[in-house]
Amino acid sequence: MGKNLLAYSLMIAIFGLAIYSILNVGPRLLPDVIPSDQSPRLSEESSPDMQPQSKPHGAGGDLLGKLQQPLSLLLLQIIVIITVARGLGMLFTKLGQPAVIGEMIGGILLGPSLLGWLAPQVGAFLFPSNSLGPLQLLGQIGVILFMFIVGMEVNPRSLRQRAHSAVLISHVGILAPFMLGTALALFLYLPLAPRDVSYLSFALFMGIAMSITAFPVLARIIEQRGLSGSSLGNTAIACAAVDDATAWCILAVVLAIARAEDFSGTALTVGLALAFSVAMLFMIKPWLRKLVERAAYSVAYSNGIIAGTLLFAFASGLFTETIGIHALFGAFLAGAVLPPQEILRVPVKERLETFSTVFLLPLFFAFTGLRTQIGLMDDWQSWILCGCIIIVAIAGKLGGTTLAARWTGMSWRESLSIGALMNTRGLMELIALNIGYELGILSAEIFAMMVLMALATTFMTGPVLSFIETRKQSTVLARPDTNVTS
Repeated sequence: MGKNLLAYSLMIAIFGLAIYSILNVGPRLLPDVIPSDQSPRLSEESSPDMQPQSKPHGAGGDLLGKLQQPLSLLLLQIIVIITVARGLGMLFTKLGQPAVIGEMIGGILLGPSLLGWLAPQVGAFLFPSNSLGPLQLLGQIGVILFMFIVGMEVNPRSLRQRAHSAVLISHVGILAPFMLGTALALFLYLPLAPRDVSYLSFALFMGIAMSITAFPVLARIIEQRGLSGSSLGNTAIACAAVDDATAWCILAVVLAIARAEDFSGTALTVGLALAFSVAMLFMIKPWLRKLVERAAYSVAYSNGIIAGTLLFAFASGLFTETIGIHALFGAFLAGAVLPPQEILRVPVKERLETFSTVFLLPLFFAFTGLRTQIGLMDDWQSWILCGCIIIVAIAGKLGGTTLAARWTGMSWRESLSIGALMNTRGLMELIALNIGYELGILSAEIFAMMVLMALATTFMTGPVLSFIETRKQSTVLARPDTNVTS
């Protein structure tokens, strides 16, 4: 023990002295090397492009400077965003609302609408404009994974069982708000649309933006209220699945029209999208089923499946992004054609859903909130227009879906419940709005109005369902009991 301690101490002393000598005596043995303390300094006059920037002095200033480094700032942003999103998500869950509403509101609160207004210096420090690129890319990756999972949740068997009523209800629930949205565009185009966007692109996008239903949020509301497996719940799920698939296909056509400079470009994009869809459904899907059946007994299957599905989802998204639509459509279709075997879907969903919803989607909400400038609505005319947008959205979606459900033979209570559920827009609406904003179809002001519409229609779903249930119970209690004898 003593010998080892002595040897260790001598080793540290000898090597330490040697390193010290090399660092101090070494430069004197090299005449061509200028000592560090005698290196020339550039003056401000000699190089104006390399003027030293003023930095805060002291340890505190040094720490703040390190926090402004790209990686440190991104980590700080992620910590703040996820903390706010989870906190508000838990709060809204206790209030009987989906957690996604709290996460959506949390993203807006971190933007210029609240944080940038109350504490502009803090907002500028946390989210400087030159740092939003990585945040946007991470959020888009999260949305691509989320849409892939949404495609996986589309159950063809459930759709076939309720095909007639689901198609009628969902398509009326698309056509009615689409018509009202294009009509509303007549009044919104001149005051709110960007100058370089055509009326056709603006009107078509407004129509489809009014028609979207948040299928995942609707599914979670049904689960929270114990409606899973019921006739109402199954019908609503089928209607939402048909609605989502149809609306996103229409949105793909709208984006093709908006992005293409002429009709030939639009026709090429639509043709490639149709060919890709046919190939995925009738060629890739059967091939994947056979591949999964063969790989089910492979030892490395459970470890390689995540990598394989990620590559498949991203490759599909890359194709649709390249042809001029959006990567989301390719990811959604990739999830829809994934084989139904549980040995494939269960591990994929468990691993990807948690990562995307807990970590990446809050980043998307925050980036959306940083784009949402409610302060642009600084007069009563703007708020009246925002109110009109919300009223038109509710009338088209809730009203059209309710009437269509009643036409299929449902009771008024069930029809109103279907309408309230289909009126939920949530995350899917924000995804569509961000696409329109990035393409320049929506201005910053109308983008903020549409975000408020998405929040309002999603928030009202729970209270409307509770009101309908309360009315049902009061009606049952008020009904006279014919079995009571005197």
